[in-house]
Amino acid sequence: MTREELADSRGINRTVYQPAEDSRLLFEAVKKAGYGQLLEVGTGSGWVARRAALVTDVDAVYASDINPHACQVTKAQSEVDIGVVQSNLTSCFLEGVFDTVAFNPPYLPTDESAEWDDWMEQALSGGETGRKVIEPFLNVVGRVLNSEGIVLLVVSSLTNYEKVMNYAETRGFDHTKLIEESYPFETLTVVQLNNNS
Repeated sequence: MTREELADSRGINRTVYQPAEDSRLLFEAVKKAGYGQLLEVGTGSGWVARRAALVTDVDAVYASDINPHACQVTKAQSEVDIGVVQSNLTSCFLEGVFDTVAFNPPYLPTDESAEWDDWMEQALSGGETGRKVIEPFLNVVGRVLNSEGIVLLVVSSLTNYEKVMNYAETRGFDHTKLIEESYPFETLTVVQLNNNS
């Protein structure tokens, strides 16, 4: 089966990540704990950001993605005012401006020699360990949080939950499990990270 046939069989838009169970869980976490100025990193189709703007009490919503197609889709489908920015993680944002940063990272462990090298692959692939994007995110997200800011992060058991949490601790974050659901091949957890420094 070609990658196009595989994508078609899954109903996947081959350029933009579409909402799935992990998206729903992140949105539930935003409803539960999100506040103030919210940034969704890696917004994909913008589903979480748009719903957050419509049905939560956050003050303002911003969405970013490295994928220009994702930014276009998010802007085109937004029923409300959302600031959409093409950005690699948090690189284009000022220091200390967000109360909440939400992220459903690419986390599927993949053989990097067999990657498709397209936008869909970037939306899914977490490299050999599943943590190729998670660790760089944890390295930089603290810069854009204000002193009371929080991170809402989707973590899959495929990435080794304990290793992700240990790494978060080395970057100055305490963690609390907000939501957890198990599926046949993985457990998904949304954690709240609080800056402890």
